[in-house]
Amino acid sequence: MSDGEIQANREASTVGRTLPSAPFPPRQPAENGCVARRPITTGLRRPAVSLLITLASVALAIVLGQAMWRAYVEAPWTRDGTVRAYVVTMAPEISGRIAELRVTDNQFVHKGDVLMVIDPTDYKIAVIRSEAALQEAQSDADNIAREAQRRARLNKVDAVALEQAQTYESKAEIAQAQVRQAIANLRQARVNLERTRIRAPVNGWVTNLLAQRADFANIGQSEISLVDADSFWVDAYFEETQLRSIRDGDAAIIQLMGYRQVVRGHVTGISRGINIPNAQPNQQGLATVNPIFTWVRLAQRIPVHVHIDSVPQDVRLVAGITAAVGIVTPSVPPTRSTGHEDTGR
Repeated sequence: MSDGEIQANREASTVGRTLPSAPFPPRQPAENGCVARRPITTGLRRPAVSLLITLASVALAIVLGQAMWRAYVEAPWTRDGTVRAYVVTMAPEISGRIAELRVTDNQFVHKGDVLMVIDPTDYKIAVIRSEAALQEAQSDADNIAREAQRRARLNKVDAVALEQAQTYESKAEIAQAQVRQAIANLRQARVNLERTRIRAPVNGWVTNLLAQRADFANIGQSEISLVDADSFWVDAYFEETQLRSIRDGDAAIIQLMGYRQVVRGHVTGISRGINIPNAQPNQQGLATVNPIFTWVRLAQRIPVHVHIDSVPQDVRLVAGITAAVGIVTPSVPPTRSTGHEDTGR
């Protein structure tokens, strides 16, 4: 190998290598003869800020944890709530064919509005007959009363006349009884005529209307149902372990499923009894006892009646919808039972 090729190989082997850097120059002493020092405030500031952020995060977590504990453990609340309302079922007190049906399904009606009319023809005729029977009975009673008065004036002379006077006096009393009976029949006929017009007893909504015009309405058979608009409340089923924190008059927050708005209310009562499955007898009359796990005890749920105080404008109350209910308890915890509190609470 020639000298030129050896030199070329050496140059190629050194390509891409980094030459070692030169050592740092020695520090020069300061003019005053003291060695220069780097500032340490910047280095200490970063750990202090990190420590403060960590402490603030821990404190915030503790506060939020306590708030969540009070909200979900200490404060009584349940997702098992139901909106309820009274439903008024109207059944005709007289029978007949439906001549008019003045409402439709889900229509709002006011108290006193006519909902349906049963054919009043037969009942108008009954009123006319009762009026005629009353006039006849009244005429007969007046005639017998006059005859009884004449016979009473003759009883002083003849014993036979005295007997006849007593007989006519009894007839006069019977005639007056017949008059009163005719008056009662007339009143009943007029009441039946008035009952042909079925009116709304409350403000509310017609629900599940199945009656149609020309249907035959029977006595006591439900034809129209109304959901009372002024009777809505919430039944909240709380676990028995939460009842000691609930008192009558406590404010309640109601969250209806499907609405973000909050409905306000207050507690008006706690149920004093629920069904006990173990108390039901079987066909032989023996108690039906359900098996349980000894290490697991499920808390029973007790109905708590919550009156609705205010409803947002956009919220529509429907009987049967689901609601979550939370009770706003006083800040002071309830005292322990001393055995002398009012047992009627």
